[in-house]
Amino acid sequence: MTDEFAKGLGILVTAGFGWMILAGWYNTHSFEGAQLLGENPAASALGTYDQVALLLKDALFWFAILGAITFWVVIPLIEQARAALAE
Repeated sequence: MTDEFAKGLGILVTAGFGWMILAGWYNTHSFEGAQLLGENPAASALGTYDQVALLLKDALFWFAILGAITFWVVIPLIEQARAALAE
């Protein structure tokens, strides 16, 4: 079980750090307003790489959440159910 915890924590930390970097670049318009959770810039004002970065930001967020839940909840439940069915 510690192996799954370490994998989930690694995914959460790494993907969360990537999300924080991209959110800091694109969503922090001022230090007085909303920072990481602020609005995305208008798509018409962005180039191709900026749009890819915003897509990557959303993907990293969901990968962090779903990856941690998968390794902390889903896989241990499957292993416990498999062990219970084997008995």
